Amino acid sequence: MTAELPRTQEEAAAELERLAAEIAHHNRLYHAEDAPEISDADYDALMRRNTAIEAAFPELVRADSPSRQVGAAPAGRLAKVAHARPMFSLDNAFSDEDVADFLGRVRRFLALGEDAAVALTAEPKIDGLSCSLRYEKGRLVQALTRGDGQIGEDVTANVRTIADIPAEIAGAPEIFEVRGEVYMAKGDFAALNARLLAEAEESGKEARQFANPRNAAAGSLRQKDAAVTASRPLRFLAWGWGETSALPGETQVEVIAAVRAMGFPVSDLFAGPLDLAAALAQYKRIEAQRADLPFDIDGVVYKVDRLDWQDRLGYVGRAPRWGIAHKFPAERAQTTLRAIDIQVGRTGKLTPVARLEPVTVGGVVVTNATLHNADEIARLGVRPGDRVILQRAGDVIPQIVENLTRDEDRPEYRFPDHCPICNSEAVAEEGEVDVRCTGGLICPAQRLERLKHFVSRGALDIEGLGEKTLIEFLDLGWIAEPADIFRLARHREALLGREGWQEKSVDALLAAIEAKRAPDAARLLFGLGIRHIGAITARDLLKRYATLDALRALADNIIALRDATPAQIGETEQKHRARLDKAVAELIGVENVGGAVGQALADFFHEPHNREAWDDLLSEVAPPPFVVETRDSEVTGKTLVFTGSLESLSRDEAKAQAEKLGARVAGSVSAKTDLVIAGPGAGSKLKKAADLGIRVITEAEWGAIVSAAK
Repeated sequence: MTAELPRTQEEAAAELERLAAEIAHHNRLYHAEDAPEISDADYDALMRRNTAIEAAFPELVRADSPSRQVGAAPAGRLAKVAHARPMFSLDNAFSDEDVADFLGRVRRFLALGEDAAVALTAEPKIDGLSCSLRYEKGRLVQALTRGDGQIGEDVTANVRTIADIPAEIAGAPEIFEVRGEVYMAKGDFAALNARLLAEAEESGKEARQFANPRNAAAGSLRQKDAAVTASRPLRFLAWGWGETSALPGETQVEVIAAVRAMGFPVSDLFAGPLDLAAALAQYKRIEAQRADLPFDIDGVVYKVDRLDWQDRLGYVGRAPRWGIAHKFPAERAQTTLRAIDIQVGRTGKLTPVARLEPVTVGGVVVTNATLHNADEIARLGVRPGDRVILQRAGDVIPQIVENLTRDEDRPEYRFPDHCPICNSEAVAEEGEVDVRCTGGLICPAQRLERLKHFVSRGALDIEGLGEKTLIEFLDLGWIAEPADIFRLARHREALLGREGWQEKSVDALLAAIEAKRAPDAARLLFGLGIRHIGAITARDLLKRYATLDALRALADNIIALRDATPAQIGETEQKHRARLDKAVAELIGVENVGGAVGQALADFFHEPHNREAWDDLLSEVAPPPFVVETRDSEVTGKTLVFTGSLESLSRDEAKAQAEKLGARVAGSVSAKTDLVIAGPGAGSKLKKAADLGIRVITEAEWGAIVSAAK
């Protein structure tokens, strides 16, 4: 059953913020760290929920919305390079009807008749690492990963070690970027893991093996040392192109044929031109061969064959209008549920994990599955001993979709009301399904995860403080809270006496810590792991309040605001909560930051041990006031509204331009609006601007303002 959409703008803003943080987290794990923790199907469900809420509340769509982003910003130590042409993602289809709807949208956009012929191509959607290869005068000069679609990592030296990728090509335009997928064949993946295991056993070290071929390919390509990449069995399949000085064809079929002729591998299952029926038939053929293919695939990609039509169709958000990925349904099997274990995450969330009788699903032996939360357990009625149907929709943790023995006489599973780690009370907030430990930093499970988060790349990014090192320092009693990290220099001599630590590595770690004594305030705030305050919200709050001291004062004001109980002012708990959330949101005064964020901030500072940890941390570090780099312009400090269709740039690009010029972009016109930029089709917002006497300019005039500020 699909969850109901939020009823109010405030509820919608809060859920979009949560979704943005969760999706960004999974994007970072998948694209930047090659360590996904949810299935493709679960990720797609998060994206569909985000899209549905944005469709219902279009005024809340932001430039940094997940629906406008591709992948994740590169986070490794490789050089970052901007793509000459962005590497976009694809929207998904999950049924034949979705594909037919896609074709209908193409016809309507091109103003064709309902029965007009639109030829498509079809090819397998390979589960690898997207890469763009730039050739100039036939010579390979640069190779970039997808990254966030705008900026990728330079892997040129590594790519030169892949036999499938030619160093020189003939018959290509003067500038030609070939795009495709770097992957590892299933057999090569198994052999690599076996080799890594044997090497670990021989050296006596802990074995480091890859979870799946996609992770192996990504980890092997994104190496600092190209010699490591050369030792790994990587392959390449071409599926498209980027910047080019000329196109060697007028259709997708013709250009892909030219790419093949240049010496690049292209899937034997690439087919076209096809009508809808033939494209769907090709999907069925590819699906039937899926298990026997040498590489992992998760669907079939369709593209409009005519390139002039592709140009006319263009892009919307992060995806082309001329292409779509038809995903495969999840694979299923039956097994027995042995036990339900409870894991505690860094935010205190209690997550149930099903321990299963081992079963093979789609060629992979599965022993664990996600159960999400207490409501999901109740919905399925599962208990240890039940026979269940397991669904695998990717290469990560599968999920249980049906209980075959729920009518058998067996005691009902009772979700714990205390943390299994620290025995603190575990509760669910009003209106939420997730149960969380209230122990905070005193909970050993949260302590490790919170410290890992604090030093992670998205937060303080302290190199050398990985999980293994944090566990070692926790066991020694050297660290318990973030501030303790900055006192590790006191243990230098003791650390030098420990196995595995040399003077060079100890001093490198301590230097990395010292380099963070004046951290970015938004990163520090995000690193504390306060509920509802993700990386985006942290930046939004610091844009408004500049310092952490000002944020603490805000929290104190919120605490004072909610001191009055419902009984004292004669209203119900529900009305009191709604009034309080609205008042908190107004007090915060930051667009798209709702009352839930303020309440979480107040909850954090209401706990004495959190206040102590905060004060202790700020006695060790001194983050400077948060400053957003902007250029002076005639719109600096003003509030802008974009309305209608923009023809030369996307709405996200326009908003990014405005923010760089020091302006604030609002979703609706009000008396506080200073300027409206109106494109074709502007409606009620344009009328309201006229009624209020607000200045209105065209997109061309906006471009002149941007150019003048450069």
